[in-house]
Amino acid sequence: MRTASLLATVAITALMAASAAYAAQPATSTGSEPALSTSKGQAFPDKPIRLIIGSASGSGPDIMARLIAEHLYGAWGQRVVVDTRPGVAGILSAEQALRANPDGYTWLMLTSQLFIATSVYPNLTFNLDKDFDSVSLVGLVPWVLAVSPQLPANSVAELVALAKKSPGKLRYGSGGPGSGEHFTTVMFTHLAGIDMLHVPYKGVAGALIDTIANEIQMQFAVYPAAFPHVSSGRLRGLGVSTAKRAPGLPNLPVIVDTVPGYVNFGWYSIVAPKGTPAAVLNKASAEIVKAAREPAFGERLKTLGIEIIAGGRKELDDYRTIERKRLTELVKATGISIAK
Repeated sequence: MRTASLLATVAITALMAASAAYAAQPATSTGSEPALSTSKGQAFPDKPIRLIIGSASGSGPDIMARLIAEHLYGAWGQRVVVDTRPGVAGILSAEQALRANPDGYTWLMLTSQLFIATSVYPNLTFNLDKDFDSVSLVGLVPWVLAVSPQLPANSVAELVALAKKSPGKLRYGSGGPGSGEHFTTVMFTHLAGIDMLHVPYKGVAGALIDTIANEIQMQFAVYPAAFPHVSSGRLRGLGVSTAKRAPGLPNLPVIVDTVPGYVNFGWYSIVAPKGTPAAVLNKASAEIVKAAREPAFGERLKTLGIEIIAGGRKELDDYRTIERKRLTELVKATGISIAK
């Protein structure tokens, strides 16, 4: 327990420090590249772009993807179609993206969930680290621990005590085995020394609805998905996963104050299949970084609880390397698997 707690604290602290450094850097691409041309001599993009996400409609990645799509339509005059492909914790979305022609018209939203899944699922048909080129690291987001209002627990400490009284009786949901919600909860139960029953769903939206109805008792969800339910009282928020409180939910304490070593967060980025022209990657990266740094767009992200990073291609490359190391070590330390 002590080893896992220390590992989680040290690894995540280092990652957050790296993220803060990235936020202070200038964009790696200036956006001043000459207009790109397709094989027909038309400027890129000359048709809609497909942005595949591995989460269901209404999820945090879906909300983020639609904000990016809206901005790019205004900048380029071409639609960015958000294609939701939930299933197997995002693995199906990666497989779908890799079937496409790497011509710049198919992108993938790479999130912490998919990164987690590729750390625990065996026998994958792709290598996430080698088969996708980085475009932009948009930002980080806290996980919110929410419970059914019918559950007699008004704090993280009370939830832990209740779970210890009835091992395996309390039920928690996720977007499927190996998903971000699953990983986040297993990390929580491991460090808290409790046992709960995992109930997988096809997406976090369904799990949140069933938590409201008390079909399951607990749910971790990223801030954009959890906020409407917690702020309205449909769910009772108990804490946030980050090292500091979330500005939009200032009354929620940080979980680490009750469960030592528990600090975790989700993140959003854009990648494209390997082989996508570098000029296209650079243009997309520059525009997304520009969007994240614009005050109006940035304020919309902040209302979703997102800490803006606005990193370019190199920043995301470096971040993926750090995150892979962190997750590999954490999976090993906690024994997390898709069977739990």
